[in-house]
Amino acid sequence: MSKTVKSGKRATGRTIAVFLIIAVVLIALGGIISMLITGKYTTNTYEIDEAFGDISMTTSTADIKFTLSDDGKCKVECYEKENAKHSVTVENDALTVKINKSFNFGFNFGSPKITVYLPKTEYNALSIIESTGNIEIPKNFSFGNVDISSSTGDVDFGASASKSVKIKTTTGSIGVENISADALDLAVTTGKVNVSGVTCRDGITVGVSTGRANLSDISCKSVISSGTTGSISLNNVVAANKFSVERSTGNVEFSGCDAAEIYVNTTTGNVSGSFLTSKVFTADTKTGSVDVPKTTTGGKCEISTSTGNINIQIV
Repeated sequence: MSKTVKSGKRATGRTIAVFLIIAVVLIALGGIISMLITGKYTTNTYEIDEAFGDISMTTSTADIKFTLSDDGKCKVECYEKENAKHSVTVENDALTVKINKSFNFGFNFGSPKITVYLPKTEYNALSIIESTGNIEIPKNFSFGNVDISSSTGDVDFGASASKSVKIKTTTGSIGVENISADALDLAVTTGKVNVSGVTCRDGITVGVSTGRANLSDISCKSVISSGTTGSISLNNVVAANKFSVERSTGNVEFSGCDAAEIYVNTTTGNVSGSFLTSKVFTADTKTGSVDVPKTTTGGKCEISTSTGNINIQIV
């Protein structure tokens, strides 16, 4: 009988120990989860009374949108985490929006947003450094220089610039529509580039890796594009000086385009389409086929590919 009692006591002790271990584990998990949840979201509005000529923004995950103020005053509305707020000030003639340094690790149960209400339409310079948020700059505005850098967020740009527009993303896409600028410099890694209705006094540069580029209804001095496996299509693109397009496995397509000189080089991609005026063609492919007009006047048109086909017409 005494042995049975001792065994029961041992069993009860083990049960209590198990419950204590479970309780400790649950408390630890609760602490870890509370650390991973980075805080509630709140809307804060920052009103700006000082005048400024430039706009500078540095944030991480917030979507950014510009809109024209309906009362002639500037304010910045931030839907942001309580422990990751933004500072909004005017520094050195620039409206400056920055994400404050804070503990900001874990799961995000929300999507931060920044809406900038601007009292006028023209500004000297725009600089945005972003990570994962999307950026939307509408056609209401114009700037001197524009420099936008994003990682995985998309950029939708419709404003004009008296000088240059530079937009760079990694996996995010770039959309530029109905703008005029001195120069346009666009670069993506795996994202897409869509450009339409653009007038550039100088050149357009488009760099892609595995993304596709679509250019349409463009007038400029030159178009220079480089890429690896991404294809490019040009529709109604006219350059005063030249086209220079390089691809590895991507296709190159022209439709109703023209330039004084045209240079295209691909490895396994096809080159096809139509130009508006006669060219003096030099076309070469190792294993593909070549079909180009036998014209003897006009600017240079040099096209080379390894395994791709070349098919060009004059319309």
